Amino acid sequence: MNQLISLVSRILFFGALAMALLAICEKAANLSDMTMLRGMIQPSRLLELAAIALLFVIAVQLRELKTGLTAGKR
Repeated sequence: MNQLISLVSRILFFGALAMALLAICEKAANLSDMTMLRGMIQPSRLLELAAIALLFVIAVQLRELKTGLTAGKR
C-alpha cells in the first residue's frame, strides 16, 4: 500500500510540475500574440490545478511522516 501511495504522490508531483511549466510557456506565448493550447484552457487555470495537485502531494507526504513517527514510538 505504501508503494502505491508513493507512486501516486510522484505522479501528482510531476504532473503538477508539468502543468506549471506549461502554464508559464503558454503565458509567454500569449505575450507574443501566439498560443500553444489554442484557448482550450487559460494559463491561470493550469496554475490553479497544479497548486491543487501539490496540495494533495503535501498532504500525502505529511501523512507518511506522521505514520512513520508514530510507528517509531512503538
